[in-house]
Amino acid sequence: MDKADDKKVVLAYSGGLDTSCILVWLREKGYQVIAFMANIGQDEDFEEAKKKALKLGAVKVIIQDVAKEFVEGFIWPAVQANAIYEDRYLLGTALARPCIAHNMIMVAKAEGAKCISHGATGKGNDQIRFELAAYALYPEVKMIAPWRMPEFFNRFKGRQCLFDYAKAHDIPLPVTPKSPWSMDANLMHVSYESGILENPATIAPEDIYTMTQDPKKAPFTPERIEIKFKRGIPIQVKNLEDGTVETCPLLLFQYLNKVGSRNGIGRIDIVENRFIGMKSRGIYETPAGTILYHAHLDIEAFTMDKEVRKLKQMLSAKFAEQVYNGMRTSLPKSFVMGLLNSVRRGLSGYLFSQKQLVMN
Repeated sequence: MDKADDKKVVLAYSGGLDTSCILVWLREKGYQVIAFMANIGQDEDFEEAKKKALKLGAVKVIIQDVAKEFVEGFIWPAVQANAIYEDRYLLGTALARPCIAHNMIMVAKAEGAKCISHGATGKGNDQIRFELAAYALYPEVKMIAPWRMPEFFNRFKGRQCLFDYAKAHDIPLPVTPKSPWSMDANLMHVSYESGILENPATIAPEDIYTMTQDPKKAPFTPERIEIKFKRGIPIQVKNLEDGTVETCPLLLFQYLNKVGSRNGIGRIDIVENRFIGMKSRGIYETPAGTILYHAHLDIEAFTMDKEVRKLKQMLSAKFAEQVYNGMRTSLPKSFVMGLLNSVRRGLSGYLFSQKQLVMN
């Protein structure tokens, strides 16, 4: 690895305002920027984002489809564990970040890059989730986190500074005052936070939601589905109304998203405790995750010993906390996962369920 690799950085790029400005700023600092994007099931124009990154000076743009890996390697273990943080949050972002970081580190190693960078702020959980996953897989990597660097945050003291910088460097502006909140989407959920939502008294506007039908407009006729589990993992879903059957993990999850979406399932508006000590309001849409969480609880009720189930509930809470805090690759997490695996052997069978407004 030569000295040029010291100035090669893989940037977790979204195409949004922050990471577009960071891309240009890194180039100002003399870095060769490789923009990395993970297709994790979000509705995004990746080709357009690629053109944008190259126009802004990225030496290469790498886009990887990791949706299948996300379902099988990250969502399924959470379903098996009944993972839910503080009784309400199904961990859509917390599960996605380590998946992205894992693939990003593989790219950094393949490209001979000694540095990685991200646009997470110093106030949130994502900085921890990215960085703990990265250091576990690539201990010698150099982390460039601009929002924690005085030379960056003293220069960009607010959103208007980013807008001004973007205009000066011909960076397209994707954010307007008409959408005064941040949004993050993946196959499992869509989350909304910041902006006007920081005031808990502010009722979220109806047009904020993008993944689910308004419960008030959802059908009142139950939609009956059958879910088959094996060792706690969903292996088949069948719609008893129209006969649709899905067995491929990715297609199964996508189908349950459609079922949940049209029935108005999976919306929550909560305040949660972040790992760093702050409280944060988040609005989430998690249709398939909500269906599977309740279905898996029912399978446990039928198949699991009462005392074992009590112990598993404690382990599930600890598992959710570890995932939320970015500890996916830690030894304590591995220990808890091992204990959870030992109680899953009997979690197999069919579950019949009606999806309608009572699940909202």
